[in-house]
Amino acid sequence: MTDRAGIRPQDETLPRSDGPKNDEGPRGPEQIPEMAWHFRDYRVQSGEFNAAMIHLYRGEVTRANTWRTRLDATTNWAVVTSAAALSFAFSGPENPHIMIPLTTVLVALFLFIEARRYRYYELWSYRIRLMETDFFAPMLVPPFTPSEAWATRLADTLLHPRFTITFWEALGRRFRRNYQHLFVILGAAWVMKISLQPTPVNTWDEFMARAAVGPVPGEVVVLLGLIFNAFFFAVGWLTMSLTQATGEVLQREELLAPFRFVEHVSHMAAELLEDSVGGWRHQHDQLAYVITEKGEEMAQAILRRLGRGVTAVQGRGMYTGKDRCVLLVAIYPDQREDLKRLVYQIDKEAFVIINPTEAVIGRGFQAPS
Repeated sequence: MTDRAGIRPQDETLPRSDGPKNDEGPRGPEQIPEMAWHFRDYRVQSGEFNAAMIHLYRGEVTRANTWRTRLDATTNWAVVTSAAALSFAFSGPENPHIMIPLTTVLVALFLFIEARRYRYYELWSYRIRLMETDFFAPMLVPPFTPSEAWATRLADTLLHPRFTITFWEALGRRFRRNYQHLFVILGAAWVMKISLQPTPVNTWDEFMARAAVGPVPGEVVVLLGLIFNAFFFAVGWLTMSLTQATGEVLQREELLAPFRFVEHVSHMAAELLEDSVGGWRHQHDQLAYVITEKGEEMAQAILRRLGRGVTAVQGRGMYTGKDRCVLLVAIYPDQREDLKRLVYQIDKEAFVIINPTEAVIGRGFQAPS
């Protein structure tokens, strides 16, 4: 006898049919080894399931470490390139200052590459955290009570891998961690190169004349440099309030107290930037009500294909008198059309009500303040 998921209950027993042997006397029921799950001819016991989870965990840790090493490699490229460019620029008065702005552009390219790699690292880190928080950690605190949906979330990220953080959050985090220092050093070095070599400047006009690059006036070069650097510093600090990254060790609340004002301002600016760009999805999320007769099938489809958690509430249609299942689903704005298509593929008689929310706080959405 098995349940709907094919899981054999732990205390299930089957009687022996061979009767007593020799002088052993009658024997009681024999305990059947606990089955984690079975499907067709595949049967996995709990020990085998645990071994498989351990190997999966080790594999994900190895993969995360590989991408973490790639992050360090990109940072090393940026540091070595900056050091080489500065050594060349200051090695002789006749060496052009244009090497420093070109190096800054190259370092920005390394930053974009590192942000992309960081998103992959966060994907593997998310799987590791799921196993650590909902498989290993509950073993240490009896009774064993993992989250009910952790296995579904882990299976979903294995079947349908999706980045867990936005590109902008990844870019901002890597910029604040490493690259803002390089940008400051390169900018200061460029000013010093123009101001000191081949001879110290005495007037602002002389500085602008030296800053010129070929036919491009010095005023244009300085303006482009300010805009270029301001863009990266704005992205780096306006994304400080985004906390979807699972691989980060965030500071404790009391350690952040001196920075509350900066964080509040950056959070407000992030909301304004999100409204204008539409690239960050953790604000202005939506709550959908799906009223259907196929609640179980609909909920499983939303879990698998949209990766959103579902809460079911039983209801009754007062017009028809029939029982209905009301599904509550918190979704991102760009998942609205996907949800509607999914619902009507399963149940063309379903009702869908989608309301904007002030905030959705929890895993995958906005972090608690």
